[in-house]
Amino acid sequence: MEKRQTKRGQIASAVGIALNALLAALKMTFGIMFGLVSLLADGVNNLSDCGSGTVSLVSLRISNKPADKEHPYGHQRAEYIASMFIGFFVLLLAVELFRESVEKVIAGVLPEAFWGIYLLLGVSVLVKAFMFFLYRNAAQKEGADTLRAAAKDSACDCIATFAVAAGLLLSRYCGVAADGWAGLAVALFIVWEGVQILREASSKLLGQAPDPAVLDKIRAVIAEGNGVLGLHDLRAYRFGPDKLFATVHVQMDASLPALLSHEALDKIERKVFSELGVELTVHLDPVDLHDEEARLLEERIRAASEGITDGLNLHDFRLVRGVKKVLVFEAGVPYSCPKTDGEIADDLKRAVRILSDAEPAVTVERE
Repeated sequence: MEKRQTKRGQIASAVGIALNALLAALKMTFGIMFGLVSLLADGVNNLSDCGSGTVSLVSLRISNKPADKEHPYGHQRAEYIASMFIGFFVLLLAVELFRESVEKVIAGVLPEAFWGIYLLLGVSVLVKAFMFFLYRNAAQKEGADTLRAAAKDSACDCIATFAVAAGLLLSRYCGVAADGWAGLAVALFIVWEGVQILREASSKLLGQAPDPAVLDKIRAVIAEGNGVLGLHDLRAYRFGPDKLFATVHVQMDASLPALLSHEALDKIERKVFSELGVELTVHLDPVDLHDEEARLLEERIRAASEGITDGLNLHDFRLVRGVKKVLVFEAGVPYSCPKTDGEIADDLKRAVRILSDAEPAVTVERE
């Protein structure tokens, strides 16, 4: 997956740019000519979509560049940066449209609209529906977030255009100055859309957790590996829509030759990449299956730890014998756990000291 197949996405973006530019030009022209602020707002919304398509097209080309010395993990995060620019641009347009719509509501002017404007709005809905299916199909093939966002945006634009048409019809047949209110509705819709784009893009740039289903698939492949006794500390890092790295600790019998363990873990890494496209790095945790004292102590600690907090996951038990015995282990807890790491560690240390003469060495981590 080093090189993404972006041709379909580029074609979809180019078609979207052309269609949005045409709709924006027509709506903004008629909106200014007839003083229809809602139609003008809808045209500006199409203009913002045109800008979004341009950014999407450029970002697809950048994200397809192979990894290099300065960017060893590739360039796919360019899509997230592009999405943030789109979000800021959309919000700036929405503020200006909101101001004009408020002025229109205060003035209470009843606009005049001839039949051609209703025809334009009807054609706009059909064009946007076509663009929805075009973007959705390309997004399914490409896996590009910008294309998914464009598909969602096209569907929402249909609703916005219906709101404009409803406002004009109310103004014409009911004598209600609804054009300004329709403009406000479209402006607020654009604000909501811009905020959603910014939230999603910023979350991914900050390191959003991957889909739990992907992690479950990784665990399933690892569990099928030869000699695997257990796994923990699975962490995934996304550097783009289809650029996922992961690390994991895998427990295996300590008595196995190192070369055999290494070969088994290598096979797991290759299988995860071939089946899931995830570049996995596996850390070996050797488990001494013949240390009866350590095994019994682990069982007793696990039993004693029940009730300390929900979702507690103990692993990496080792009984180190020297001048004094030290029981080393790790405790994974959910991010939602209200207790602090220090409180959890103290509770576990007390349990160890009650059950054994070994000195506890506990590491608490959120997972």
